[in-house]
Order: sequence, then structure tokens, then C-alpha cells
Amino acid sequence: MSSLPADCPLPRYNQKRVPGVYVSYPFCAQKCTYCNFASGVYPAAVELQYRDALQGEIRAHRWDWRPETVYLGGGTPSALAAGDWRSLLGEIPGRPWLEATMEAAPGSITAEKARAWAECGINRVSLGVQSFVETEIRRTGRKHTAQTVAEEMRILGEAGIANCNIDLIAGLSGQTAASWRESLEWIERLAPAHVSVYMLEVDGDSRLGKEMLAGGARYGAAETPGGDATADFYEAAVERLDALGIARYEISNFARPGCQSRHNLKYWKLEPYTGFGADAHSFDGHSRRRNPESVEAYLQGQDAETSPAHIEEERFFVGLRLMAGVCPEPDEWRRFAAPIRRFLHTGLLETAGGVLRLTSRGVLLSNEVFQEFLLS
Repeated sequence: MSSLPADCPLPRYNQKRVPGVYVSYPFCAQKCTYCNFASGVYPAAVELQYRDALQGEIRAHRWDWRPETVYLGGGTPSALAAGDWRSLLGEIPGRPWLEATMEAAPGSITAEKARAWAECGINRVSLGVQSFVETEIRRTGRKHTAQTVAEEMRILGEAGIANCNIDLIAGLSGQTAASWRESLEWIERLAPAHVSVYMLEVDGDSRLGKEMLAGGARYGAAETPGGDATADFYEAAVERLDALGIARYEISNFARPGCQSRHNLKYWKLEPYTGFGADAHSFDGHSRRRNPESVEAYLQGQDAETSPAHIEEERFFVGLRLMAGVCPEPDEWRRFAAPIRRFLHTGLLETAGGVLRLTSRGVLLSNEVFQEFLLS
């Protein structure tokens, strides 16, 4: 018998949990400077070929289960014609789903699209706003304004899609404490159900990251805030959002009560999901599957990669992202005794009632904590 408490925030994997579906549409009108995703700008003919391949993959799937959640990500899936989404989503059983999310770039939403999405079963939209300050927006390659976001949230609400997420990035080029406050003031004004706050990732997979690593100045690389300033912006957001009743439930995600992303929680709670499209991942509780990363490889029909899941390690890696923490088994307390002791001593972890969770300081240094559990 398991020693986990009945209310443990991260119980062990249960095969009976209802899976989610992720659909990848990795096409954009332009590539944002900060973006390190496997997405890009392609000729219209390639997009058409991809839509056909994607529909074929979904249609060929053996649906011996009914999905609970659907998530349309990218890329910019909101750029795809509503009729195409109607056709693609028609291949997925279970509508109306408990939650169905469309990722959208501000400036791509019309009343006609919003109504069509709602008719297709979409009941949640995630807006890639990143900033409400025009100088910061322009440096990312985006073209929207704060007023664009406000208008499109109104359009979505009128179409019956009131559950909206707004993405923000802390650490964008030219960002200051004052401009960050301006973005947070817009959050208060628009009152979304959910907010995601990401700290800028600096790596060679984005144009901005590559320029920063090279010590260059393009894309405003020389004017990006330092790590300490970015961390300060993030902590200011935690405090401000909490005061607005938008509580942090995962490192980068904040929600009003009952508005947490049901689909993304499947990733963090090790629940099953199936992915379709380029670079889409799947997890069945025992193994992980990854479709070919690039659009070209996907269209060429290259095989997906499958690898065994290492649940014992992954429980800590994904579970500690949740503010609810994890409930280690007795053998896990023994196995990870050294890093747990060290992080408790340094104030990166805390424990109470058999639950282990990150402290506020631990959240800022979470990669350091996760690495220890993966290598132990």
C-alpha cells in the first residue's frame, strides 16, 4: 500500500487518468527575436502540405479513449483559417472537452475567428503578449499594442471565451522596473483568468540569445536587463499578481481560483497526453514519444523517437515545479537524502507534513535543484 497522503498534490501515475491532446502548428508570420521553439516562417505550400499530414496523423490514431483536454500550440495556430481548425478538431473525439486552448498572437483575432473557435469547442485562449510596452514589443518583432490586446479580449468574451491567459516575459530588451510595472498595470486593468510569467531564456536557439552570447548589439541585446534585475521583475510580478487574486501554482504560471491550466497540469502531474505534429511529445505513463522536430523531417515521414520514462526522477523534476510540491515515498527520501538535506539547509527547499516544495528563493534557483535530482 502506498504511503502517500490522500491529499498528496502529486500522486503516482494512474493509468486510468484521462489523457490530453496536444496539436502542434509550428508556423508563424515572423520569428520573434526571443523565440527558441521549433517554429518558423514557411511558404504557403509547405503549410498546406503540413495541414494534410497533420490531419492524416490525427485520423490514423487509434482512439480507444476520449481526451479530456486539447491544446493547440505552435507557432501561431490562431493564424490558421477557422475552417481548417474545424476540420482538424473534427478528427478528435470527446467534444465538448473539459478544456480546449488555442495559442494566439495578438493582432490575429477577429470576431469571426473567435466565434468559429467557440463553435469548434475552444473555450480558452492563451495570448502571447510578452509586454504591453510598445518599445519592448517592437524589439521582439511583434506588432501589437496594449489596445490591441484589450480589444481582442473583448472580442473573445463576446464570443463566449472568457477564460484567457496572458504571457509576459521578464528580461526583454530595454525593460526597466517602470516599464515592467506598466505591463503589470495592464494585467490589473484587463483582469485575465490566468497569467504566465517567463524569465528570458538566453541560449543559442533564439536570435536574441545568440546575439547576447556573442556580445553583440542586434535585437537590443546590449540593453537586456541583467539576471538580478530579471529576477526582481519576476518577484515583483509574483507579489502584484497575488494581490490581484492571481496566485502562483507553478513556477511560471498564475491563476485565479479554479482557472489553472488543466492541460498543462497533466505535464506536471505525469498524467498521459498524446501529441500530433512536428516536435510534438506523447507520454503514456511508461514511455515518452517525440515526433520529428523539424517540419521538413515530419513531412518526410521520419520515425518518432521513443524512450522509457524515468518516473522516479521525473516526479521531482516536474513535480517540484508546482507550488504544491511533491510527496516523496520512504525510499525516495532515502535515495535523495543528500540533495534534500543540502537544499533544506541552504533554504532552497522546505518540507512540512511529508510534502517537499521549493521556497521562494528555490524557485529562482530551480534549475540547480532539478539537476541534482536528475543526477542522483
